[in-house]
Amino acid sequence: MMTDVAEQSGGPVRPGAEQPPVDGSEPVAGMAPPAEDGGPGGARTGTAEPAAAARIVQIRERIDEIDNALISLWHERATLSQEVGATRMASGGTRLVLSREREILERFRVALGADGTQLALLLLRAGRGPL
Repeated sequence: MMTDVAEQSGGPVRPGAEQPPVDGSEPVAGMAPPAEDGGPGGARTGTAEPAAAARIVQIRERIDEIDNALISLWHERATLSQEVGATRMASGGTRLVLSREREILERFRVALGADGTQLALLLLRAGRGPL
């Protein structure tokens, strides 16, 4: 599962990892640097304009809801896929069905382009394990 997240600076950030100090103080494990803009709720919005900052916070709240739904669906899909594989193997079938994997890869590629293919590969691996 992916644990690295690219920060705006482009460097990887691992959730819960120490963040470098912003003001020369000691780094704090699992804590984000203090807000630079003083926006609503202390969120880092990248703007000092209050109306824009408030809108950014609102949009990010919805993004977080979507992320939580995606994570939940990811886990559900992986569990179902593992059950399919276990059922197939218990009945004497193969570990995986390549034609089915190709269908999934193609569906995601058509819908999302090259990124869709990468996403489908991650989903498939989450369900069946690495090849």
